[in-house]
Amino acid sequence: MTYRSQLVASLAAAGLIATSSAAFAEAKVALMGGITGPIAGMAPAMIASMKLALDQANAAGLAIGKITYQEFDSGCNPQVATDAATKAVNVFGADAAVGPACSGELLAAVNSVTIPAGVLVVSSSATSPKITDLDDKDLVFRTVPSDDFQGRALARTLLERGVKKVAVAYINNDYGKGLAEAFKAEFEAKGGTITQFRGHEDKKASYRSDLAELAKGGADTLVLFDYGNASGMTILRQAIENGFFKQFVGADGMRDENLIKTLGEANLKHFFVSAPVGEAGAAFEKFAEAARKAGLDPNATFAATSYDAAALVALALEAAKGDKAKLPQALRAVATAPGERIYPGEWEKAKQLLAEGKEIDYKGASGDHEFDAKGDVPGSYAFFKVEGGTYKEVQKMK
Repeated sequence: MTYRSQLVASLAAAGLIATSSAAFAEAKVALMGGITGPIAGMAPAMIASMKLALDQANAAGLAIGKITYQEFDSGCNPQVATDAATKAVNVFGADAAVGPACSGELLAAVNSVTIPAGVLVVSSSATSPKITDLDDKDLVFRTVPSDDFQGRALARTLLERGVKKVAVAYINNDYGKGLAEAFKAEFEAKGGTITQFRGHEDKKASYRSDLAELAKGGADTLVLFDYGNASGMTILRQAIENGFFKQFVGADGMRDENLIKTLGEANLKHFFVSAPVGEAGAAFEKFAEAARKAGLDPNATFAATSYDAAALVALALEAAKGDKAKLPQALRAVATAPGERIYPGEWEKAKQLLAEGKEIDYKGASGDHEFDAKGDVPGSYAFFKVEGGTYKEVQKMK
């Protein structure tokens, strides 16, 4: 028997796969996003994508009954996220959470609140490699790959594009440091030169002295691991104003629409970013069609991963009949091959198959979520430039 079959068999034996249309106790899902703070520009599309998945699930009339959800602002801040998680668990009574969004806030919130409470967490955007090593009791998952992958893929992409020498600036938190360290290891291993490698703190009025130090090594390209709606925007603006570098490269945190609106497209002709993307094919197209009908941009940063995170939570709740204690096992079961393929939006099909005790394998808008033992997934990234008031894909990253 395959591992996947064993999971389904154990769920069925425990009575965890729905076998009738009877409604169970109401399931509650907390949507934890950086509604304020450095990724506020990304949050609306992320939250809306989560809601789209849960609204579709509710429209299908799942056996567990209606999934009630509530938004919580985690602020991309460890203390704010811990407070939000406390309210989500102790006041709202969440059975599961989608988010938190940022790495540092997730690490704080899960260690302090959700893991001790036995609450499943599926983040769509927390990417720090530190999350992989959490002692999480199999309760923390993510639908976006670790930054160890993104940082290394970005290093290879720049080298392939002929960029052999760079300066690196990173925000001094789990997100920035994780990306910077992965990028540095790969870039130097493949023959690239890093002239300066400096961390910085958030919310400074001026970074001109930092930029002057970064520019001393003579690199034309600044790689900036930060947030485009916070210190990353300030650094980029001051670097452009003072002519410190000729080209700028960021990662997903810098792919913020507010940055384009504030700095202007004309000033960003030599600005590029990497970010996760949905895998081309039927799964992404089904999500994209539903997203556009709902007034959402399916290509917005973390939109596809956010939809998938919420969809997987809903499918796990259905497979586990709303039993919080069985959610991690159920999540792995609905996301792991083999099984009948379920695409975004195919809730009636999923409901029927689960009711019949059959295996399903969710194929997400952002890729195939075959969770490893640490709750991590493989994924796809692309390299973008600013064009037409938005971010246009230049190439896939490998």
